[in-house]
Amino acid sequence: MERKAATDVFSQWALLGKDEGMERGHAASVKAMLEMALPLLKPNFSAIDLGCGNGWVTRMLTDLGAGHSEGVDGAEEMIKKASDIDSQHQYTLALLPEWTPQRRFDLVHTMEFLYYLKDPVSMLSTIHDEWLEQDGVLVAGVDHYREHEESLGWPEHVGVHMTTLSIDDWNNAMQNAGFKDIQIVQVAAKEGFPGTLVMMGRAAHQ
Repeated sequence: MERKAATDVFSQWALLGKDEGMERGHAASVKAMLEMALPLLKPNFSAIDLGCGNGWVTRMLTDLGAGHSEGVDGAEEMIKKASDIDSQHQYTLALLPEWTPQRRFDLVHTMEFLYYLKDPVSMLSTIHDEWLEQDGVLVAGVDHYREHEESLGWPEHVGVHMTTLSIDDWNNAMQNAGFKDIQIVQVAAKEGFPGTLVMMGRAAHQ
């Protein structure tokens, strides 16, 4: 089966209104992730949501105290929808990992993005080295990982590339990227779902 680009799939989902279902489906995990990250941040922190979809987390971060919040996504229709909903925040259409933001952030949040990359391990290093302020926080959630057995069929079902890593693989990747104060936890578990795997750490620049 020929693989489609994830950005094309998500653009199609935006046109079908599936982004709203994604928002509802990820709400519990994102709430738990932000409850982990926010106590580590200074007031009026800066933030970016990587793989922002229709921008719901970008807007939420402002409501939670961010002085600057923006989003980036590679799906054109998602960015169009985010910009149509909200003219107050900056939403950038860009393919990752090629794109680099013009500033650094106190918080990088990303939910259900990293495993669509061919090399998510390298992306973690890029976020650490180029996206985050000193002591800035990355909080990243993925639902597709080796220990979530049901998710192992998703690449074939959706028809897109997904990089399948184990919990230990993600932990090692965070360590090798240079993060400190690393936490690896599963949140929002329910019957039939072992939870979103969350990686959180602080940037420790030399």
